[in-house]
Amino acid sequence: MPTHRPWPAPDRPWIMSQTWCDLLFAHWPVPVELLRPRIPASLTVDTFDGTAWIAVVPFVMRHTRPFRLPLPFGLGDLPELNVRTYVSDGHKPGVWFFSLDAGRTTVVWAARLWYHLPYFQARMRVTAAGDGFDYTSVRTHPRAPAAAFAARYRPIGEPYRTQPGHLDHWLTERYCLYTTDRRGRLYRAENDHAPWPLQPAAADILTNTMTLALGIPLPETPPLLHFARRMDVVFWAPERL
Repeated sequence: MPTHRPWPAPDRPWIMSQTWCDLLFAHWPVPVELLRPRIPASLTVDTFDGTAWIAVVPFVMRHTRPFRLPLPFGLGDLPELNVRTYVSDGHKPGVWFFSLDAGRTTVVWAARLWYHLPYFQARMRVTAAGDGFDYTSVRTHPRAPAAAFAARYRPIGEPYRTQPGHLDHWLTERYCLYTTDRRGRLYRAENDHAPWPLQPAAADILTNTMTLALGIPLPETPPLLHFARRMDVVFWAPERL
């Protein structure tokens, strides 16, 4: 088992691979009691030194394709923007997605069907801006809560590897997600990737109503920011718990 993983990867074939590019982690501390009503009772809201965290994560998803199919059979490149927090089933700490906005309808409906994830259609644009990126997203999903994000962000330091026991490691080194289907049944989907090559980041966030749609206000303090240039990821099919 790779030494950076907290548990072995599944011993069955993965079903999909992706590359995440030019990613910003923007994290805010929030009280546990603000998140608890929005998380299934069978999961624990994960905390670091007693504090829960919520993140808004814009990036570009590239080279999405099913197991063993060559690149021409992939879904191409598209922006994605997710809102996430951290949970555990008592055995495996993972990610809980409140929302995932994407710029392609086929991806939205496929992810909703196969992964039971709360994907939403959005009008999105990402452009290079000097040594960083201008990123905009406006949700267009039918009958969905309005949500928008606009920011310019960039790395401001060299890549580094996080260390166990530190907050940046706790926030990012997660190897599964949890979700529920329409009947409230709980699923876990595992993933695998190398350790995150994080960089310190700076961001000018112009618009961010992504958590207001959930009824979760963000603190007025600046977020904790990290940038990652690239991460190659593989995913396994969700398993019902």
